[in-house]
Amino acid sequence: MKKVCIFGGTFNPPHIGHLIMANEVFHALNFDEIRFMPNAKPPHKESTHLVTGEHRIKMLELATQPFPYFQVDTLEIMRGGVSYTFDTMQELQKREPQTQFSFLIGADMIAYLDKWYKIDQLVEHFHLIGVHRLGYQGEQAKYPVTIINAPLIDLSSTLLRNRLKERNDVTLLIPENVQTYIRQEKLYE
Repeated sequence: MKKVCIFGGTFNPPHIGHLIMANEVFHALNFDEIRFMPNAKPPHKESTHLVTGEHRIKMLELATQPFPYFQVDTLEIMRGGVSYTFDTMQELQKREPQTQFSFLIGADMIAYLDKWYKIDQLVEHFHLIGVHRLGYQGEQAKYPVTIINAPLIDLSSTLLRNRLKERNDVTLLIPENVQTYIRQEKLYE
């Protein structure tokens, strides 16, 4: 059975922290594939600074290009509306019944799992994987979450959007091909 981990988020923009997290989980748990899935409208975040789904898909395609085990899945963007993890995972399972799916979250989300839509059904059917993040303790999860230790990088898309808006340097923080795309499309200005 194929083992696939879904990595959902806004990816606004994608950065090296996302890639490191996914790479660590891929190798630690022997997945066949990590799928980055940008959401249409996040249920737990303010989406006022969200660039279009098309731009986020393109940035993810560029960021993941060097890694054959990383893929981009556009399911939530194409479906539109609020992106609830349970609905997405159910749809994936119907689409690919021979695949074992897991879902990757940052440690910052673990504390909020009790607020997630249909969380009890989600953890009953799908494996959740958490990655440590500075300032968050994943071990305090109320739900079963496998915690993976990865190099800790204090980096957020919010910080990067602010740097880009102020035309400050993001070298090494965002893959070069993604930076080029952001400049060409005048994103986050």
